[in-house]
Amino acid sequence: MSGARGRAGDGDGREQPGAALARAGFRLVGHFAAIPADHVPDIAQGRPARALILVGSLSDELFAPFRESPEAADDRPDPLDRYTRRALGGIAGGLGLGIVFPFDGPPYFPFQRWALRTGGFSPSPMGVLAHHTFGPWIGLRAALLSPEPVEGPDAAEEPGPCGTCLEKPCISACPAGALRDAAPPASYDVPRCLAHLRAEPQATCHTGCLARRACPYGHEHAQSRDAAALHMKAFLG
Repeated sequence: MSGARGRAGDGDGREQPGAALARAGFRLVGHFAAIPADHVPDIAQGRPARALILVGSLSDELFAPFRESPEAADDRPDPLDRYTRRALGGIAGGLGLGIVFPFDGPPYFPFQRWALRTGGFSPSPMGVLAHHTFGPWIGLRAALLSPEPVEGPDAAEEPGPCGTCLEKPCISACPAGALRDAAPPASYDVPRCLAHLRAEPQATCHTGCLARRACPYGHEHAQSRDAAALHMKAFLG
C-alpha cells in the first residue's frame, strides 16, 4: 500500500507513510474503502473519509522508540497512549490525513470490527484479535482517515487463524482459568485474570501473558519480557 492518491507514494518524492510509521515504531496493517456500515467518522465536518488505513504495532518494534521518548520518562499516566497520539498525530498531519485512536472515548471507535474488515484477523479467546501472520502480538494503535481512495487492492475479508485452531493451547495455558471456548462466543474473564495477578505477585504472568505465548501463530513476533512487563504494568493500573 502506497498511501492516498495525491499524497505520499505518488511519485512526487515525498516519503512513503510506511517509512515514517516504521521510524516511530508502527506499521501499516491494512486498509479498506469506507462504506456507511463501517461507521468511519468524517475527517472534519463536511469532509468525509473515503478510506480507512489501519495502523498497528508489534511491541518490540514500538518499545525501542517509545523508550527514548519524553513520555516514557515523565512519570505521568498513560505514557504509551500519549506517545502514540503525538507520534502518529504528527505523521497524519504531515500526510493531510485524519486520525482516530482506540483510546478515544467513550464512545469508542470499533477498531476490532475495522481490523476484521482488513482481512487476516479472527476473534480469539484471549480478548484480542489474532492475525494469521502476527498471531496475538499485533496491537491496534490508530486509524488514518483518507479523503481520497487508497492505491492498491482493497481489503480481502479472509479469515484469521482461530477458526482452524483445534488444540486452542491458549485456553489451557492460562493459570487463572480466565479463558473459555464456549462457542459462541469464546470469552476472556478480565476480573478473574486481574484477581490472579494481584493475588500472585510472583506469578510468571507478570512477565507476559502465558496464554498469548502459547498461541501457535506469530511466535517470531512475540514480545520481549521488558515490553511485556510494560504492558502488564499498564493493564494492572
